[in-house]
Order: sequence, then C-alpha cells, then structure tokens
Amino acid sequence: MAVGCRPDPLHSRNPERLASHNVSTSIPDHFSLFGLEPRFGLDPERLVRAYRTVQAHVHPDRYAAAGAAEQRAALQWATLANEAYQILNSPVRRAAYLCERHGVPVAGDTARALSSDFLVLQLEWRQELEEVRHDADPHRLDQLRSKATDHYQRALQDLEAKLDVDHDFAGAADGVRRLMFIEKFIKELEATGDATLASPAT
Repeated sequence: MAVGCRPDPLHSRNPERLASHNVSTSIPDHFSLFGLEPRFGLDPERLVRAYRTVQAHVHPDRYAAAGAAEQRAALQWATLANEAYQILNSPVRRAAYLCERHGVPVAGDTARALSSDFLVLQLEWRQELEEVRHDADPHRLDQLRSKATDHYQRALQDLEAKLDVDHDFAGAADGVRRLMFIEKFIKELEATGDATLASPAT
C-alpha cells in the first residue's frame, strides 16, 4: 500500500473472507490492518479494540473446520496482527516503523550518527549510574530515574511533532535512536533499584 492511501481496515471486511486473502501477496501496512491513519499519535484504546476485532475474525479456532489452505491463511493473518499490534503499541517501534515506511532507516550503516551533545549526555548518565551502584544510594537513583523519565517524555513530544506535523522523518529517526537509549537506560535504572532493594542492609 502506498504511503498516504486511505486505510482499508481488514476488520471491516466480511469475516468469513479474511482468511481467504493470501498474506504473501496482499500484506497491508500495520496501520491499514487496523483501520488507523499512519500517524505517531494514536488512541491506544482504539488500537486495542481494532486488534481484538481483527484477531476475532482471523483466529485459527474460527477456521478449525475449514480446509488446510484457509487454516494456514488464518494463522498467517493472526501472526501478522500480533506483530503489527506489538509494533504499533510501542512508541519507539511505532516511530521507527513510520520512519522506515518513508525510506529513512533508524539503524544500519546508512543511519545518521547521534549528535555529540547526546553522546556526552549518555556518558554523564552512565557515569552517574555507576556511582549510584557503587554507593547504593536510592535517593540519587530516584533523581536519575526522574531525569531520564523527563527526557523520555520530552523526546516523545518532539517525535510526535516531527512525524505528524513537520513530516521530518530524518529528524524523527534521530529521535527514535535517542528514545531507544533512554528506554534501555530506564530499564537499567529499574534493575539497579531492584538489586539495591534486594541487597542486605549493612
């Protein structure tokens, strides 16, 4: 499906005909699969409802009495719906998917390097995290977590503007790489907090 085309939601078609479509020759983009506009900003509840509707129509159990070809197609559509939902439900993966739909890779040899200021920020955060681990300081850990979460929220807002307003997909790809680091760093902070809580008091 070409970028900018009107979505053709699979879940609006006749349910009995869904499994007859050959996945290998008629794969829709993830947004069209759920009848959503190709935008970064989306309604999570609407995505969940659309996903459940598609899954109800193509669930393999619905085609238990059908022929082998229909059963295989239903399984392919169900797998595709699961993959599409996982991507669209994640802000980072959704943004990366939008960039790649417009020919801008987020990773790989052709991806642009992160700015020097963000690389410096990474080094500062990692150094601070090492100090937090060494000192087992929960208060400082909370401060670092708050700092990283604030950066994450601002990065999300910036991504939405770049993707949905400015259509600056190259700039958005940079933002995705930033988010990837921040998201991973926040998980490290959470793991550090769990380890700190589990450590016996000295």
